[in-house]
Amino acid sequence: MPPRSVTRREFLKTSSTAAAAFAVAAPTLGQTHTETLAAAGGAKSVTFPNDRFNALVRWPRYSELEKQAVGNLLDSNRFYQELPLFEQEWKDYLHANFVKSHINGTSALTAMFFALSLDLPPGSEIMVPSYTFFATIAPMRFFGFVPIFVDLDPKTACFDLEDAKRKLTLNTRALVAMHSWGMPCEMDQINDWAKAKGLIVCEDAAHAHGASVGGKKVGTLSSMAIYSFQASKVMPTIEGGVGIYETREYYERAAAFGHYEAPPTFPADSPYRQYDGTGFGQKYRMHPLSAAIGRVQLRGLDAMNEAVSHRVRRLNERLVQLPGLSEPWIRPDMQRVYYAINMLMLDEKKAGFTRNQALKALQAEGVRFGGFSAGYPEQHRFKLYSESKWWHHPINIPALLPGTEQVNRTALHLPLFYADAPDLEDQYVKAFEKIWARRGELARL
Repeated sequence: MPPRSVTRREFLKTSSTAAAAFAVAAPTLGQTHTETLAAAGGAKSVTFPNDRFNALVRWPRYSELEKQAVGNLLDSNRFYQELPLFEQEWKDYLHANFVKSHINGTSALTAMFFALSLDLPPGSEIMVPSYTFFATIAPMRFFGFVPIFVDLDPKTACFDLEDAKRKLTLNTRALVAMHSWGMPCEMDQINDWAKAKGLIVCEDAAHAHGASVGGKKVGTLSSMAIYSFQASKVMPTIEGGVGIYETREYYERAAAFGHYEAPPTFPADSPYRQYDGTGFGQKYRMHPLSAAIGRVQLRGLDAMNEAVSHRVRRLNERLVQLPGLSEPWIRPDMQRVYYAINMLMLDEKKAGFTRNQALKALQAEGVRFGGFSAGYPEQHRFKLYSESKWWHHPINIPALLPGTEQVNRTALHLPLFYADAPDLEDQYVKAFEKIWARRGELARL
């Protein structure tokens, strides 16, 4: 199915309530075309008070329930009981086969690569997007793996399977799909291709707590996966992470790598049970206070995701009516979540002005943007990957990842609102419509 933006007509058909709200709240271009741009000396469209704005976007957010859970744990003096409880609750939420908590997402990824290293020889290639945090890639070097940098599909801002097909070699053994900003990769298509080619599929779901494909939660759509619970994440425990494992073999390997206390809990026939007391040399145990916070956060995860998504939809369905403004494409059978930002994409030709012109004019109107407004890091550009002394095998650094560059070149990162503020939404819409109505003036500013 080709990517497309949802039209206003389709949206109005799906919700009479939303249609009524749209008609009342959304100003038309005719209402804004005579107003002078703020960048040219006119009045700002967004006059929302700073203290209210800061309260809306504040993250992480903890309630008295989290504080009570931490206090109760401190009073109990039975700290480590929280870890198996958290693991079981997360396992139940995902309907996963095996779950192990870790101190953070990076340690969960390192344990995942260790689990792979017992099957894959040094020099094995693992496909991974460049558009990700370093932890998705850098730990590979400890096990002799070679990252193959895969592009993004600019329509979805996720793993580009067609680029992966072009980069497949005889040494490719696995791939890691990263669910960008809470948007699921097309895991069914990735899995079908990987199975045909004999590749092991893993997921980096650090951005995507609660997202799903075809009714199955991300993190359960591959051989191994990780989640991060760092303070900025969708489900923040300040620090923390989990690994998700399809098979007992992978679970025991990853658990024993970072948890010296895990081997004696394995079944008697486990080949890893004998490593009781040492594990495989790392200590990646999740902090019990993070687990206590996580248990409370997990109970409210779906409701929080639904509320944030509702606010984004309410705003975006108005903004994407403007020429050249769209959202990354999501399949109908996918449920996305929102991590850190509300990403919109600007087609400069259709809009009639550049992204930089839009940013300058919108900021002058009082619009604030979320993190990484200058673009999300592209790992292949960092020095670590270009110096052979850090790697057992040379890495092929791509000269160009056009899809990744396009995403960074065209993305507008609006902030997420964690409480209702329809007056702020109206002001944002007014600012955008004002810019679009006077687009011919932007080049002169």
